Amino acid sequence: MTKDGVRVMTSPALSLISACLALTFSTAAHADLKLCNRMSYVVEAAIGIDSKAATATRGWFRIDPAACRVVAQGTLNADRILLHARALPLYGASPVAQSGTDRLCIAQDNFVIAAARQCRGGQSLAAFTEVKPTTDEAGNTIAYLAEDSEYDDEQARLAAVQRLLVIAGYDAAPIDGVDGPKTQAALAAFLKAHGLAADIVTAPNFFDTMIEAVQAPSGSGVTWCNDTGYRVMASVGIDDGKALSNRGWYRIEPGKCLHPDIAGQPRRVFSFAEAVDGDGRAIKREGRPLNWGGSMTFCTRDTQFEFNDQSDCAGRGLTATGYALVDISAAGKTLRFTAP
Repeated sequence: MTKDGVRVMTSPALSLISACLALTFSTAAHADLKLCNRMSYVVEAAIGIDSKAATATRGWFRIDPAACRVVAQGTLNADRILLHARALPLYGASPVAQSGTDRLCIAQDNFVIAAARQCRGGQSLAAFTEVKPTTDEAGNTIAYLAEDSEYDDEQARLAAVQRLLVIAGYDAAPIDGVDGPKTQAALAAFLKAHGLAADIVTAPNFFDTMIEAVQAPSGSGVTWCNDTGYRVMASVGIDDGKALSNRGWYRIEPGKCLHPDIAGQPRRVFSFAEAVDGDGRAIKREGRPLNWGGSMTFCTRDTQFEFNDQSDCAGRGLTATGYALVDISAAGKTLRFTAP
């Protein structure tokens, strides 16, 4: 399909997000490569440059909804250009599915890897999508990241605000990029609770403000706070009265807090969290993993997930993990993870 004169490649294997990636190359002598985000998520992107000599990767480039960012300046001397994107960890199980067949090295934090097909310590393989060069009528060099909803810039920005409001504990559902009284009421309540003026909504740093609010203790919903010196990976379980579902992993850095997005009014909420090192391996204290859970069994796996079936974890190649019941009878519940 085409979008604003740009060819968009859609993978049928993607569910929530199609991670539509389109690239157009300019005929100008020194065109920059720019990534534009039309998703309802704040994302981080990495690029791969494949040439006859080597394959290199570089990241991370944070891109807010309805914003663009130059990720490579000047004409690129490459046989292929590849892209990988991830949503910020506060969204939990990353909605940016990857369908690329190229497996290249990335690092958790900002990186430049010259030989990206052979990972070293602190690096891991990730799926990159090859982007086929085309040229639009205006001669722009742009790669779009988009959802199945095919938001325009205004809709993507509003849907992203709705999504963060929901995570922060405000009722702005459904997340559809359509403005209305419900969204406006949730936004007004958010601004009032944080002492913010109405014009902050149009400020360039508004998403930073919202993300900071999501990562602070809240008087509503469930909040995880990491009081350890380690990175913590957390997962939330939901009992809606009909089925048990869970999703993870949410990454919580030391000294930070985070709200898992819990829609509606669930019957019960459960939580599991585990401290990990820089390579994602469980931290052990006195020979035992440093984690916070309970007796309610949910299925998990090492990589990000969202499951609606908790039966026969082992038979499905998953891990049976004990979650703790969270008391949600009060207005807000904060779970603090501490290291003894």
